[in-house]
Amino acid sequence: MRLVIAKCSVDYVGRLSAHLPLATRLLMVKADGSVSIHADDRAYKPLNWMSPPCRLEEAPGVWRVVNKAGEELRITLEEIFQDTSYELGVDPGLRKDGVEAHLQELLAANPTALGEGFTLVRREYMTAIGPVDLLCRDGSQGAVAVEVKRRGEIDGVEQLTRYLELMNRDPLLAPVSGVFVAQEIKPQARVLATDRGIRCVVVNYDKLRGIERDELTLF
Repeated sequence: MRLVIAKCSVDYVGRLSAHLPLATRLLMVKADGSVSIHADDRAYKPLNWMSPPCRLEEAPGVWRVVNKAGEELRITLEEIFQDTSYELGVDPGLRKDGVEAHLQELLAANPTALGEGFTLVRREYMTAIGPVDLLCRDGSQGAVAVEVKRRGEIDGVEQLTRYLELMNRDPLLAPVSGVFVAQEIKPQARVLATDRGIRCVVVNYDKLRGIERDELTLF
């Protein structure tokens, strides 16, 4: 990972245009090729970014980050205060609690529990900001990002929103819809999800496992 602290301005040129005026920011370049720009607030969310695959072209005073669709993140550097690289190695990934991990496994084996005609494309679909629990196709063959939680709260909706923002930049996937799945979804989380066009699905863990009324169901 390469970390650069610099005074810079940023322009995004593509389907949408965006401009960040001159300020001191953190530029993060990851081993997967992704580039993101961070301020000293907004918690973990970058101000702007380019997800892989993309290429970084460096010239005196300017970086050009271009993806395969020809969209460009142009970073104009006025002053560089620090430029450091670290080798982090392979990350073991987030370990979910037992119920949450098993829910994901059960839904991967039975994607129609999420909707009629659903099929699984991949578990733990990797993005530049982390893995989406399930990538599916719906009955119309549209891409669907599925986030699985034991208890559905606002932070889970925010997490899925970030994945959707990133995945919808990929012309090979877009448009990507979202499904938020949990055993219980808090009212505030449901309202936020609905406002963002994310469908909520409440699942019964025991029923998915084939257990009803404390009795094993034989297949």
